[in-house]
Amino acid sequence: MNNTRQAERSQELPQGDLRLLETDLAQRLLQSAIPARLAFVWTDGTPRVIPTWFHWTGREIVMVTYVAGPNIGIRHPAARLAALRANPDVALTIDTEPYPPQSLTIRGQAQISPVSGVAPEYAAAARRYLGDSAAAEMLAGLDQPGTEQARIAVRPTWVGLIDFNARRPSVLGGV
Repeated sequence: MNNTRQAERSQELPQGDLRLLETDLAQRLLQSAIPARLAFVWTDGTPRVIPTWFHWTGREIVMVTYVAGPNIGIRHPAARLAALRANPDVALTIDTEPYPPQSLTIRGQAQISPVSGVAPEYAAAARRYLGDSAAAEMLAGLDQPGTEQARIAVRPTWVGLIDFNARRPSVLGGV
């Protein structure tokens, strides 16, 4: 599909439509080295937003955190795991800083599963964010006996896309 047709199709899709993930802009943001910002509700009921590495599998966004890593000084699970188990509803955004900003927003529920050692999605994200050489060095130090990670997967249930050009916020007469 050419870029003009892709842009026209993107304009036709309403906010919330999962097919927005197939657009060129969404795919660029999903493959970028921009951290996702994960929004969730903490155990005390207050909102939290944290930046996080992620890996897009084509069906879900996967973020990985630590449960244990005695050889690298991690002695307890990441606190966000308790909050996500208590309330798995989350939102993520991947957005750019230069004007005009571009933003992909995803809503869904976090599904947590344990991983012994280094999760493949964590390794893939490390390569994307750090480059192959630096990632290999970092991963070699992490993949030690006793390392436990938690795979946090979010399958999109709602998608929003804004580029301030073809897809502007509704307050500016857009979607």
